[in-house]
Amino acid sequence: QVQLVESGGGLVQPGGSLRLSCAASGFTFSTYIMSWYRQAPGKERELVATITSGGTITNYADSVKGRFTISRDNAKNTVYLQMTSLKPDDTAVYYCKRAGIKVYWGQGTQVTVSS
Repeated sequence: QVQLVESGGGLVQPGGSLRLSCAASGFTFSTYIMSWYRQAPGKERELVATITSGGTITNYADSVKGRFTISRDNAKNTVYLQMTSLKPDDTAVYYCKRAGIKVYWGQGTQVTVSS
């Protein structure tokens, strides 16, 4: 049973930092490309960051480049998103996604950037 569980969201002030985690189970985590997406109110879900199976190659949306860092720990079956210099426009529900013939999504974790 494939399962992706996000955690680490919350309320943070502009300029602050937050670290999201996605715990994976039910599949061979180390062989899959993993991604983070986000969806803000009234907007479509958008790709934030992607990381290859070995963690050697990463890619980011232009809007977060230089501020966010995606990483993974295959021994812990976990992918992370370190977010810094947060802006109100970063407010969204953040989702973990597994690539593959069948795509799996977590339930999401809320990030709110506000003073």
